[in-house]
Amino acid sequence: MTGVVLGLVSRRGAAVARAYVFAHFRRQHLERFLPGLAKLGLAGEPHAVACALYHFRSNALGGVRTEFHRESDRKAWVRYPPPRWIWQGTAIAGVPSEVSAAMLHGWHGHNGVSLGNPRLGFVCTGMTVDGMPGLEGYYLEHERELAPEERVRFAYGERMPPAQSMPALDPREWPDERLERTHRAYAIEYVRTMLRALPEAAGSYEELARVARLIGLQYHEPLAAELHFPTNLSEGSERSAELFAGWLEALLRGHGETVERHGSIVRMSGWRLGEGVDPVEPAFKAWNELWVGACAAHDRFLTLNVSRTDARVEWSIAH
Repeated sequence: MTGVVLGLVSRRGAAVARAYVFAHFRRQHLERFLPGLAKLGLAGEPHAVACALYHFRSNALGGVRTEFHRESDRKAWVRYPPPRWIWQGTAIAGVPSEVSAAMLHGWHGHNGVSLGNPRLGFVCTGMTVDGMPGLEGYYLEHERELAPEERVRFAYGERMPPAQSMPALDPREWPDERLERTHRAYAIEYVRTMLRALPEAAGSYEELARVARLIGLQYHEPLAAELHFPTNLSEGSERSAELFAGWLEALLRGHGETVERHGSIVRMSGWRLGEGVDPVEPAFKAWNELWVGACAAHDRFLTLNVSRTDARVEWSIAH
């Protein structure tokens, strides 16, 4: 997703990237916010507090460090300290301020609308992309109803008080395996939302396909090392094809997909990641460029062929 944002900024301009980020987070908000409040046990809290706690708790479950401070029932802070999860590493240097702010307009500024409270807004007091020590701000319930353009405002110079300590997750309720599954679901939901929101803003999956291949090329080797797959092998060999098939099988299983492998053929039942994506075929073709790029990085002389039906996807690797 970060690669797609950078690709849109550099090839289509910041306005298109901003439109995509806004569409992405507004879609996530509409689908997740109110059910999430209930699931996290926050429906009874004052609105400003519930909103800030929602970000704190949901991000904590997703493995993203977030801080919280309750100033009053009508004012509550949330802070995402560096390094920013969504703009990892040097990527943050290529993200314009207005693209980062689109996330706030897409999600944070709509909380009051979703809650039926037209007095609730979000005040951003700093963004990491602007050199601040984190993205931070507060939900504030005003004395009057807010106009749409007032739902998010920027007040650089204010600063969140020290974060309040919050109880840790109960390890009996949240053992490591459950946390790992939750982290995976959190990340995969970003990709699933991207597949639905991107054409709405950019008109096609063209940029996703280009970026996906680059990501596959760049990340094959470190992922191979993490999964204990060798990378120093003879190119163009049958063994090379089977090793890549094993790597692909491991990655797809990591996504939660149902996969089986026979030699250099990998079969997947359906495509869980694509649930709710329409039209699915161009989205799948763009996503599949991840594996095309990874295959080329693994062995320049291999060819990755794919066929897909609604029930099954099959990859065959040959030289």
